[in-house]
Amino acid sequence: MHSSLVRSAKGAVALHAVAASGLKAFLAARDKREAAFLKAAGFAAKEGELKLVPNAAGGIAFAVLGLGDGKDPLTAAAFCEHLPAGVYRFETLPASPALATLGWALGAYRFARYRKDGKPAPKLVVPDGVDAAEISRIAEGVFLARDLINTPPNDMGPAELSAAVRDLAKRHGAKFSEIVGDALLKKNYPLIHAVGKGSARPPRLVELVWGRPSAPKVTLVGKGVVFDTGGYDLKTAAGMATMKKDMGGAAVSLAVASMVMDARLDVRLRVLIPAVENSVSGSAYRPSDVLHSRKGLTVEIGNTDAEGRLVLADALTEADREAPELLLDIATLTGAARVATGMELPPFFTDDETLAAELMRQAKDTHDPLWRLPLWRGYEATLASAVADLNNAPDYPYAGAITAALFLNRFVTKAKVWAHFDIAAWVDRPRPGRRRGAEATAARAIYAMLKARYGKKK
Repeated sequence: MHSSLVRSAKGAVALHAVAASGLKAFLAARDKREAAFLKAAGFAAKEGELKLVPNAAGGIAFAVLGLGDGKDPLTAAAFCEHLPAGVYRFETLPASPALATLGWALGAYRFARYRKDGKPAPKLVVPDGVDAAEISRIAEGVFLARDLINTPPNDMGPAELSAAVRDLAKRHGAKFSEIVGDALLKKNYPLIHAVGKGSARPPRLVELVWGRPSAPKVTLVGKGVVFDTGGYDLKTAAGMATMKKDMGGAAVSLAVASMVMDARLDVRLRVLIPAVENSVSGSAYRPSDVLHSRKGLTVEIGNTDAEGRLVLADALTEADREAPELLLDIATLTGAARVATGMELPPFFTDDETLAAELMRQAKDTHDPLWRLPLWRGYEATLASAVADLNNAPDYPYAGAITAALFLNRFVTKAKVWAHFDIAAWVDRPRPGRRRGAEATAARAIYAMLKARYGKKK
């Protein structure tokens, strides 16, 4: 069970979560001393507003948290983020106890690799009827992704990302393999090799396989660009500031894999991660180069900062080879996606109406938002090149997220269902349970969809 949760404890302090619309009724139900204290303290039940109400002995009688309009059940994370050490229990909850408990667990996250947080963490008694194992596996998967993304690039190169996959495979009895450096050329992964050869840290294709061989094949492909300078089409200093998150697709893929394996969903899970660093050097690839791909298509390099779709192309070709039932790729792919839907609402692309509906439903239910954008075939012509089969950076100033998705789609022909997620993997406007920095964007929604499809039926 997650370290922030306990089964039971005597004397646990009561927690009340109150929406602004329910504040009047909440105060009326308190004794006069408690209500007077909260009124004097100016408690207005604003989202994230926390007050500790003292008892007659000077201890904590209870804590009350404002939920604002009450639309975000994960606001309960603010309890865990701000309460002093102790054991607590939910008493008043206008929303789902499971989501509130998940919020608590997500609020327990600290990235303490380089600066230790000596503050003792509070503990929550798991509410009756809440599946503590499910909450724990989700939180631990999310924390895995956050830790990987938050780790700076000097300590998170292709080899270190590979080691994280190896550790996860070992933990769950999965098979691990990798192809490193020039062996990528021998094994016909020329695009992955081309993008990564400019770095002193060798590129690699990392693979994890788990589950019954005869179970439905589900494959995740995660973009693992551990740092992106932009290559010869160099990013600005501001553009490079958060590029340690460019392996966020790989991190989220591993978060989903962790949840799937821990839940023992009935799938044959395969995870492919092209792990590279996009650097500037004498051996780096250049604008106007024409590169061969694993699929046999040639690609003209219109921009070296459009490297993610290149490494994904080779990995998708390999994933597609065995015609999986479900093929999902996850990537911090385009700034255009951020312009279109912002940091908090990642777009996804698929031609499968059933999958699209499932993802939208699970995104809503898990409060892990997603939004479908169209694979508009009218933009296919923008991928044309005068000298190759494709150009990786269309000479077209609009619809960049869509044209990137169409580029990837050219490398998927056999999979029964495919979807592409263009995620941010980063929080720029912190909220309870979602601190500024790394985020496992879309991991909870994707896992919920997979669980609904492949979990044990009750």
